[in-house]
Amino acid sequence: MKLFQVRQRSTGAVLWVGRATDGDNALDAMAREAGYRDAAHLPAHVRNGGFRTAPLGL
Repeated sequence: MKLFQVRQRSTGAVLWVGRATDGDNALDAMAREAGYRDAAHLPAHVRNGGFRTAPLGL
């Protein structure tokens, strides 16, 4: 597993940092930690503008 950072594309805000196998799994892990089933179930105001998911080279 790699360490990923998820940012909200529209604001640049860091939403989550954690371990995942890839970018899609990072989005789902972020959503689960926030109490949602997966990234598709996040509220519209969070999903608007999209996400930028990138592995961290730590």
